[in-house]
Amino acid sequence: MKEKILKSPEFRAIVRSKNAISIFLTVVELFIYFGFILLLAYGKELLNQKIYGPITAGIPIGIGVIVLSWILTGIYVTWANKSYDDNVAKVREKLGGE
Repeated sequence: MKEKILKSPEFRAIVRSKNAISIFLTVVELFIYFGFILLLAYGKELLNQKIYGPITAGIPIGIGVIVLSWILTGIYVTWANKSYDDNVAKVREKLGGE
């Protein structure tokens, strides 16, 4: 039965959409992360600028990288819970899966 589900065109379409979203979010995350690393390496004067008292621009930018990572994870989890899981369940029901 699992082979029937795995080979079905509906399930393969679901997997393609999951892969597309996963790859897109991964590329966005890598762009953000490595952009921050490159900024650390080559933009020290920007990161060292004081914005309020002892707080430099690097602190909120670093916090932003972390928060954006959480947001991207939340986007994927929300999508998986609302779309992916429902669609997989529908394919299982249609094909008589477990």
